[in-house]
Amino acid sequence: MSNTDTYHHVRGESLFLDDLPEPAGLLHVVPVFSPVAHGHIRNCDTSALQGIPGIVAVLGAKDIPGVNQVGTIVQDEALLADGEVHFIGQVVALVVAENAELARAAAAKVKLDIEELEPILDARAAAARGYFVAPSRTVACGDTDSAWSQCSRIISGSTESGGQEHLYLEVQAAMVLPDERGRVTVYSSTQSPTAVQKGIAGVLGLPMHLVEVEVRRLGGAFGGKEDQATAWAAMAALAARHTGRAAKIVLRRHEDVRATGKRHPYSTDFKLGLDEQGKIVAFEAEFFQNSGAAADLSTAIMERTLLHAGNVYRLPNARITVHCCKTNLAPNTAFRGFGGPQAMFVIEAALAKAATELGRDTLELQRLNLLQEGDRFHYGQPARHVRTVACVDAVLQQCKWVELRRSADEHNAREPRYKRGLAMMPICFGISFTNTALNQAGALVHIYNDGSVSLNAAAVEMGQGVNMKLRRIAATTLGIDLDLVQVDPTHTRRVANTSPTAASTATDLNGMAVLFACRSLRERLLKVAEKELAVPLDELELLNGCVTAKGQPTSLVWQKLVDRAYWSRTDLSAHSYYATPGIFYDKEREQGSPFAYHVYGAAVIQATVDCLLGTATLDEIWITHDGGKLLDPVVDLGQIEGALAQGLGWMTMEELRYTAAGRLLNDSLTTYKVPDIHAMPEKLHVEFLAGSDNEHAVFHTKGFGEPPLMYGIGAWFAIADALRAALPGKELLYHAPMTNERMHRFLHNELS
Repeated sequence: MSNTDTYHHVRGESLFLDDLPEPAGLLHVVPVFSPVAHGHIRNCDTSALQGIPGIVAVLGAKDIPGVNQVGTIVQDEALLADGEVHFIGQVVALVVAENAELARAAAAKVKLDIEELEPILDARAAAARGYFVAPSRTVACGDTDSAWSQCSRIISGSTESGGQEHLYLEVQAAMVLPDERGRVTVYSSTQSPTAVQKGIAGVLGLPMHLVEVEVRRLGGAFGGKEDQATAWAAMAALAARHTGRAAKIVLRRHEDVRATGKRHPYSTDFKLGLDEQGKIVAFEAEFFQNSGAAADLSTAIMERTLLHAGNVYRLPNARITVHCCKTNLAPNTAFRGFGGPQAMFVIEAALAKAATELGRDTLELQRLNLLQEGDRFHYGQPARHVRTVACVDAVLQQCKWVELRRSADEHNAREPRYKRGLAMMPICFGISFTNTALNQAGALVHIYNDGSVSLNAAAVEMGQGVNMKLRRIAATTLGIDLDLVQVDPTHTRRVANTSPTAASTATDLNGMAVLFACRSLRERLLKVAEKELAVPLDELELLNGCVTAKGQPTSLVWQKLVDRAYWSRTDLSAHSYYATPGIFYDKEREQGSPFAYHVYGAAVIQATVDCLLGTATLDEIWITHDGGKLLDPVVDLGQIEGALAQGLGWMTMEELRYTAAGRLLNDSLTTYKVPDIHAMPEKLHVEFLAGSDNEHAVFHTKGFGEPPLMYGIGAWFAIADALRAALPGKELLYHAPMTNERMHRFLHNELS
């Protein structure tokens, strides 16, 4: 079994935050949520709670000893609402009680008197009123103004892509233990231990060294715990600091869904200019991002949208603009892909619309415009080690495209009810944080004198298998058995100033830091072996738990070598640090090389639409993925399959529905539909691109977390291809997700 965590998961033995032993006297914290999307708080009446046994405290903004602020990039997000509320689910007060049931019952008795104001839920409506969480930004190359006159055909249109609920299995949770020295120990379900540490330090008015954060594992995150876990941990910390007792907060599912941000919905206008051959001459896109009520990570997500607006295509002249629009929804946040999927959907829609208007095959236009080695991305970075053509050619060969297309056309000609559609979805995704400073990591590795090894890094294990990869890196570098290596829980005291586990960089950054630390330890050990064996250092190596000399095993096995090192007073601990070299981005010029490398790939999706019922099934998907040299093929395949499922859900069924007052209608698993096993294709074929290498990452691998999600975008276009076969010539709106309701309206001439 590749991922050792799996064994404990399936047996129910893995401990998540709510499973941790609770200290004596633990208090439970339950928030009082705003029931309105926008309004002035006239009164928060807690008189009904007075005298109830077991109610320890009711806390509000006035009880915060530090700053009432948890905004990271932009300081615009209060921990507890003070004077005004900005979305349904914003926390106004905290009830602290001896048990969770009592706290929840008491919270329901708190009476909020709020003067309601008109909520703004739509990004374009917010932009029209000048409501933004940050200044808009534009990335441009060439000269689009003059380029339009060189185009033989200009296509314009608009797209809509919806939000998406993270739906991690483990809800937002935190437990905080104060001690007699004024220090707080925090157990948080977070992707960002340092962000939680810093946020709590600010709220409590403490230096960061008095706040320790530990993360054992997460029950899923997908970006939803990168920034938003901080507030819940800070609430528990506030209660612990105020009472001097341990405090815990665990949201219920419907509370979590209502009160946390989602993938950002986008509304976008595009304009595409082609020459006579069909090559892109100019491209413009104006994105209206629904940021929600506070900035959260919206400005960073805006960057990813700006930089991925071209997907895999060459854009000689381009202008890409993003507006971060402030609305009265929960602050939207990081989600797998981080603004890249929303951007890629737009340019794929533009090419699909161009193909429809020109009477050409979308695949033809896609292949005509693929990036080539030596091209430049529209943000100035040279395109190196480009594998777009290789991936597209490989997936088309894998699925036998010519036969597949012919078969679909013949099927559609004879079958009136069930129409078959095809689409090819190529991807290009940059790997690195777009904020250059975040591309750093540290690691601490100990070799104990019995030969066992523990390593500490900043990476958080959340089901993606990063701990398994770090163990492999350490074991391979030290030349020992995997079973000798253990990864300890992420802890801010062991590795400080950590970057989030996000942006598909966890293995790249932390793995390289682990590699450097283990190399340092190996060098020390081999120097001990040099003295013990009287063999020159350059002839020695550590392999398979043994020192070898000129490739031949010696009597100095691993445990014996470590013992000799200990008794010769050799340091068996090593700390190392890694920062990604060669990356930079100038935000003034909006040009640079922000990514260490790019991941490429391509998928072909076949779908069938039932034109009577307005439903679709995904028949078969073929993927060719550029993964570099695979560090753990089982884990990597799992990442591709999981990301694909999430992308398919976003594009075909996951639709967030709000009332005009800003209340989320589908806030539970009974009303919010996500893919299950029946929604996945009956046949899924994944191949890794042969001969792929990557000199820019540890062991020449590539990041796997986010890029495969974009394959799911192809499902929208496969279904659209089937719908066009059903009603040739009828205009199709580029609105996602492509739900059953939307298909039915299109097929039966209902208003969309």
